[in-house]
Amino acid sequence: MAEQSGVATLEPHVIVDPSGQATAPALDNEHQRDVLARLKRIEGQLRGIRKMIEEPRPCIAILQQLAAAEAAIGRVSHVILKFHVEKCVPHSMAQGSDEHIESLAELVDIVDRFSR
Repeated sequence: MAEQSGVATLEPHVIVDPSGQATAPALDNEHQRDVLARLKRIEGQLRGIRKMIEEPRPCIAILQQLAAAEAAIGRVSHVILKFHVEKCVPHSMAQGSDEHIESLAELVDIVDRFSR
């Protein structure tokens, strides 16, 4: 944790590749805990949906639960995408022209995938 003006802030993890070079930051501890908690809830939702199918339950009830699970996955994606835009992209822009061009191209590609 870094401390600025007496306020503690969480720093993102830095991923180091096999050559020892630092790459883009990874989720900090707070975001990691949040995303993992969300994913555990989604796993529970999916187990519940599987049980609904095995019982069997009405299609509309299953579809409602599937929609809820899809929305929850979308929220996880949003959290990670927001972190990427706020932390990873600025980090790569500070690395130099080649790094930020590649980072922006990756960002455009992933936003395009989510918009489909």
